Amino acid sequence: MPENLWAPWRLKYVEKPSASGNIFVELPAQNEDRKNYILVRGKSAFVMLNAYPYTNGHILIAPYRQTNDLPTMTDEELLEINQLVAKAVKWISGVYQPDGFNIGVNLGRAAGAGIPEHIHWHVLPRWNGDTNFLTTVGNTRVMPQSLEDSYDRLLEAIQRDA
Repeated sequence: MPENLWAPWRLKYVEKPSASGNIFVELPAQNEDRKNYILVRGKSAFVMLNAYPYTNGHILIAPYRQTNDLPTMTDEELLEINQLVAKAVKWISGVYQPDGFNIGVNLGRAAGAGIPEHIHWHVLPRWNGDTNFLTTVGNTRVMPQSLEDSYDRLLEAIQRDA
């Protein structure tokens, strides 16, 4: 019989699903950046913490404009997003000193996109040995830092870099 790993702080994500299901449209429109873990607002794209991270420091970068079609993105969107990806690596490196990164886009539900109607990039810090028995067999990750603490540390690094 499996053991329970309690995570009551995640209940708010289960009880309050978003109206449209698209956090990349809804959350920036609320202008409550700290509450919504939005770290940076650019002209055509923004950076936010992943509310369901694989590791601490896992961020998402998305255009404000809803699209899931990479070839139709504007040069401005693509340039700014790639600049934000590069900056994110710098910020995360300064805060967490990871051994590497996974950076990618899941295009379509079949590719693992949780919100397939809105393209977004993942910047995911990785450490040698960051997968273990609990992750591999139990399909469970242990997060040593709260989202609020991750937000504060990354925001401080971003402000120093500005």
